[in-house]
Amino acid sequence: MTDIPDGLAEAILKTTSDAILMTGRDGSICFWNPGAERIFGFTAEEIVGRSLDLIIPERLRGRHWDGFRRVMESGQTRYGAGDLLSVPAVRKDGQQISVEFTIIVLRDADERVTGMAAILRDVTTRFQELRALKLRLAELARVTN
Repeated sequence: MTDIPDGLAEAILKTTSDAILMTGRDGSICFWNPGAERIFGFTAEEIVGRSLDLIIPERLRGRHWDGFRRVMESGQTRYGAGDLLSVPAVRKDGQQISVEFTIIVLRDADERVTGMAAILRDVTTRFQELRALKLRLAELARVTN
């Protein structure tokens, strides 16, 4: 592995463009970067130590925790090698947003799963534009048929 330039890891973790967060095995948030603060509206002080439930829409929590437990037990996720997970999320003010993210499974020196990290991007605008285009195409198809 090549040497990591001084300051690179810190600069990435302090970015405001993407949310970077880390959880323990129990799903409590251990790390919350400035990008997560910008996207979700919670400061690190408000959210570290609390459950991911704060940013997961209530109707999706069961499915989320089923998947979370599978990853914690197996140490495997398909969302770490290039596949993006696209889901709704909730901001502090209650506004629903659309996010895409990858998952990094964290392990200790003995390769036991200790938690997860995720890199998330707010794609709400793109999702809304795509939805509007699909509706417009459906409308045009009805008119021409």
